[in-house]
Amino acid sequence: MTTARSVSAPAARPTFAGPRRHGAGFWLTGVTFLLLMAFAAVPSPLYTLYAARDGYGPFTVTVIFAAYAVGVIASLFFVGHLSDRVGRRPLILLAVTLELLAAVGFLVRDDLAGLLVARVVSGVGIGALTATATAYLAELDGASSRPAPGRAAVVATVANLGGIGLGPVLSGLLAEPSAHPLVVPYAVFGVAMAVLLVATPFVPETVLHRPGLRPYRPQRAAIGSEVRGRFLAGAVGAFTGFAVLGLFSSVAASFVRDELGQPSLIVAGAVAGTPFLAGALGQTLLAAGTQQVQLRWAAVLIVAGPAALFGGVVLASTWLFVAGGVLAGGGAGLLFKAALGRTAAMVAPQERAEALALIFLVAYTGLVVPVLAVGVGLVYLPAAMVLGVFAVLVALAGGWSASAMRRS
Repeated sequence: MTTARSVSAPAARPTFAGPRRHGAGFWLTGVTFLLLMAFAAVPSPLYTLYAARDGYGPFTVTVIFAAYAVGVIASLFFVGHLSDRVGRRPLILLAVTLELLAAVGFLVRDDLAGLLVARVVSGVGIGALTATATAYLAELDGASSRPAPGRAAVVATVANLGGIGLGPVLSGLLAEPSAHPLVVPYAVFGVAMAVLLVATPFVPETVLHRPGLRPYRPQRAAIGSEVRGRFLAGAVGAFTGFAVLGLFSSVAASFVRDELGQPSLIVAGAVAGTPFLAGALGQTLLAAGTQQVQLRWAAVLIVAGPAALFGGVVLASTWLFVAGGVLAGGGAGLLFKAALGRTAAMVAPQERAEALALIFLVAYTGLVVPVLAVGVGLVYLPAAMVLGVFAVLVALAGGWSASAMRRS
């Protein structure tokens, strides 16, 4: 689960392939981005099946989910920035290969250890994908016969958050009618990714002038001391937004089954995917608005959404729970978009990648720590109490972040 990131070194305009090939490559790369992000979310509605079969509880589910986030974080810092040096296409191929290996891992080893390894591998692949695919889309569209201002950013947003939202929905639809629900979703996505692995080498490379060999170093995460106060508001927003999205990716299916009495995998998948689809839709619908307008909406949604989630659990209302996911996801997407935009704008271009790396680190900490805390809480406390505390903290942090970003 990641969002568009700026790339520090611009690529040269391609000259070795025609505009039509770049146009076709743009859409193929968009589909690749969408499907890989969707695959990363395939396990979300299936966690209840693993838990029922193997007898582990919500905390173990959150640990499995956290393994994915750890893989993404590691990849963002050790791999994700390498496309500026080796080219976009090799990193896309690496990402597809890793996701395909993760699919094989889910199929051949579905005990707890196997799930943890597969989730880490999937996270590494997504960390290699996101920044690379975002830059690749912009460069391919710019070199196509009919470039469109802003199209690459919209496609990247829809592929990223929309893909994560689509994955659980497709997973539930594939698993529900199947006699092998823990096999079919991974097998279908595995075949699709194998096709992408064959097709991707035909997409033109856009990084044609590459720097010579330099000593390798991981991507640094840093922010200048003069802007740290302003950075804090965006960092809190990124942390809060990812905490909301992480809750749905990890334990939403368990809430739907245990608290709302909905055993359907289709319902679980739809609930898990709803916040991400709402986040992508909200960013797209409000793209023409000013950041002040977007932050006003973010402040309202990030308070109303968790409140509705809590009400859905207390009243055992699936529809209220889903509505809360829509509102909270929309607010989370707007908060994170604002955090990225403000961070990129407050530092010099040569410092931008490091500053954005730091905002990603904060965001993925939000993806891991609150979700693990929820998992621990569910072991000892009623679900309504745990979700109530989560809703209050998210509303306070998200509301403060949106207000602080508007003022500064």
